[in-house]
Parts: sequence; structure tokens; C-alpha cells
Amino acid sequence: MNDSKTDKLTGLYLITDGARGEQLFTKVRAALQGGTAIVQYRAKDRSAAEIQSEAKQLADLCRQAGALFIINDDPHLAMDCQADGVHLGQQDMAVAAARTLLGPDKIIGTSNRTVEQAVASQEAGADYVAVGSIYPTGSKSDAVHIGLDTLRAIRQAIDVPLVAIGGINRDRVGEVIEAGADSIALISAVMADPAPALAAREIALQFNRRQPVPHGRVLTVAGSDSGGGAGIQADLKTITLLGSYGMSVITALTAQNTCGVRGIHPVPVDFVDEQLAAVLDDLAPEVIKTGMLLDAGIVRLVADRLKQHGLLAMVDPVMIAKGGAPLLRQEAVEACRNQLLPQTYLLTPNLPEAAELTGLPVYNEADMEKAGRRLQQLGARNVLLKGGHLEGEAIDLLLDGETLYRLPAKRIDCRNTHGTGCTSSAAIAALLASGHPLPQAVTLAKEFITEAIRTAPDLGAGHGPVNHFAAAQKLMRTIDRTEQ
Repeated sequence: MNDSKTDKLTGLYLITDGARGEQLFTKVRAALQGGTAIVQYRAKDRSAAEIQSEAKQLADLCRQAGALFIINDDPHLAMDCQADGVHLGQQDMAVAAARTLLGPDKIIGTSNRTVEQAVASQEAGADYVAVGSIYPTGSKSDAVHIGLDTLRAIRQAIDVPLVAIGGINRDRVGEVIEAGADSIALISAVMADPAPALAAREIALQFNRRQPVPHGRVLTVAGSDSGGGAGIQADLKTITLLGSYGMSVITALTAQNTCGVRGIHPVPVDFVDEQLAAVLDDLAPEVIKTGMLLDAGIVRLVADRLKQHGLLAMVDPVMIAKGGAPLLRQEAVEACRNQLLPQTYLLTPNLPEAAELTGLPVYNEADMEKAGRRLQQLGARNVLLKGGHLEGEAIDLLLDGETLYRLPAKRIDCRNTHGTGCTSSAAIAALLASGHPLPQAVTLAKEFITEAIRTAPDLGAGHGPVNHFAAAQKLMRTIDRTEQ
């Protein structure tokens, strides 16, 4: 067996089902763009000629993306389409027979439910072992729910890569990885999602938790704050302190301090594009976080680049500085609404920004939820409404698809809140890139920004910066304790 191929048996393992023809290719292409590492072709209710054609086209897509391509059940089809290997059920061809047919360089995996089956598969020469169903699932009527304890026992008993399958959704991926899975097999969580690239990316990122620091790569596209409390400077501080690798594209230079913005010098759109191309072509960011985009040309440019790449885009619609200076020109608001929102994974507006984008009054929690749902209708996949402008508690609302999370925090009476929006959204971006699912990343970022405000160093005569360093130290200790 080629070790370089078994080394790739980690990450998101996509099993195709249901879709066919051009719909199938569109979904798989998007999932590969979103970071899918392995694709298993499983076809039902179609002719042999259709299966042959689909398998060959999928093999080409996977080769172009650098992903492994596995055929379900049929070693002969795997040979014909030059797949990387075959996946065998307990009732299919024996591993030894498949090896004789395919040769030593192809991957052979098997389905298993017990420790005994998994050990027998490894001893028979399987290159990986798939185990499930981990949780109850509706995709197979005969699926047996084996649970995390059996997964852990199998991990202890075998040395080959371990694939977990069955009932796993985005928010369960972390515990399945912690139980020993090298790869997570999914079907409907990606194939049935209207945005397969985003669905794949938010799963694939969770494997970054296994990587050494820095975990994941974050690109911030924003303006420069000469005072260091907001913009690119706050973003890069936050991203680095929370353990990710930060990159930047600067959209504007500002002359500002804690008392306000004295001047803004825009970066030409073509040079913003040149910065984006340089980073995207070489450093492969996984999460993009936007801040001050300033004008419509830059907004349209960023929206176009997001459409081309399967990245999680966090959009902080920076419109007005703390001192009142406008940071997003009026014509850019429309471009943001119509072109950027449909490419947005998480939108993080404060209440005035939500009101500007939706045209709705936003004064209380009910208004926040209504505005958030409207922003989702405009295209944002998820929305975090930041309630810093509310009276009383500082309550944020996260609209995670259809699910609503209420995130309260005690309000801190403090003048030092410059850069809180930039810092908070950068924290979420870094936490997503380092392997935390969205609800957890948002909750942790809320703790981070609350502590950053509480420990603010009280610099300058106006709205001072928050304490990125102290907040990051405390949060990383919390994460370390949780994951031990």
C-alpha cells in the first residue's frame, strides 16, 4: 500500500447519494472546494453506463482537487475509473480478493460495527476501517447505533486510519474526533445542504484542532488603525493570540487615535485585488474576516473573490467609527446588501448596522431577531446580532441557521470599547479556524471580548482600546482545561 495515500485518510469523507448527473458534479465540486479530503461514490437506481460515466467524471474532479476517490462495493469499477480504492461492506468481496484484483497500491476500506470486526479487517489487510453508526441515523434503516465508547475501543485496538460514520452533524464532529476518528464520513450534512462548500468547510476546519499551533489560517480584509485598537491591527493581534495564523489585505489607511478619525486614505481597488490575489494564490486562507471595506468597488471585489473560493466568510459590516466618522460609503451599503451578504457565512452587525442593512427599526431583542431573519433572507447563512447598544445586559443573538442562541453578558461600564466589533469578529474567525464549531466559537469569543473590556488598559483620552493579551491568556486557559 502507498503510504502517501493512507496519510491522506484524514478529514472530511464525503459519501455521495441521491444526486445524479450535473447536480451530483456541482455538489461534489463545491464540497471539494470546501475542503473535502475523500469522496466515496455510492450510486443506486441507475444504469451501468450512467454509473461508469459518473465515476470517471468524479475521479477527475477529485484528482484536480488533490482528494482521494473511493468506489463503494465494486472493485471492478474502481479499476475501470482509476479510483484510489474501494470500500467494502461485511457482505462484499473479501479484502484479500480485492487486493489481488486491485494490487498493492490501491486503498481498501471496510465497514464495521464491532471491535472484533475492525481487528479482523486490519488483519486481513484493510488500509482503513470505517465504524458506525456512531449516532442514530435516518440514512440507513438497518443501521446499528454503536456510540462513542465502541469507537474509542476500536481506536485502541487498531493502528490503521479510522473513519466514523452515522448521524454525525457539525456540532458532534469535535467529540467524534476526540474519541479517535481520523476521518468523519457524511452524506446529507453536505449533499443536502444548499451551500455544500460552506457545509464542507465548517466540518473540515474542525480537523485543525489536531494541528500544531498555529491552528488554521485567517485572512482579514480591513482598514488600518494607526491607534492600534481596531482594524487590521486589532484583528492580527487577536488572531495570533488565539493561536491561528493571520494574513491581511488593507483597504484603507486611517489617521486615528482614541479620540477619533482624523483622516482616511483609500487603497485603490486594483491594489486591494493585487493583495487578495497574492494571499489567495499562495497561503490558502481558510477563513476570511472582513472589516472596513469603505467603497462599493472593494465590496464587489471581495464578494467576487468569496464566490470563487470555498471559504468561510465572516463579514463585520463596519459602517461608523466610535467617534461618528462614516467608514462605509453610502453606495457601498447597497453593494454589501446585494452582493456580499449572499457570500457570507456569518454576519456580525451591531444594532445600527442591522437597521441600515434591513431598513427595520432595531431597539430590542424582538427587533434583533426580526432583523436577523431578514438578513438571512438577504443571503447571510448565519447572523450574530451584537446588542451593545441595548439598555441593561449586553445581549447578543446568534441565528445559526434556524436555531436561535441568546448570549447574555453583564454590561461593563467602561469608556474603553474602541475596536470591540473588530476584535470580537476576529476572535470568532480565529476560533472557527482552530476547529471550534460556530456556536462554541461565538460563545468563547463573547467571553473573550467581555474580559478584554474588563481588563482594558485605559489608554488615551477618548475611547481606549481593549486588552487583547489578558483576554487571550484567560480564554486559552479555559480552552485547555475543557479539552483535557
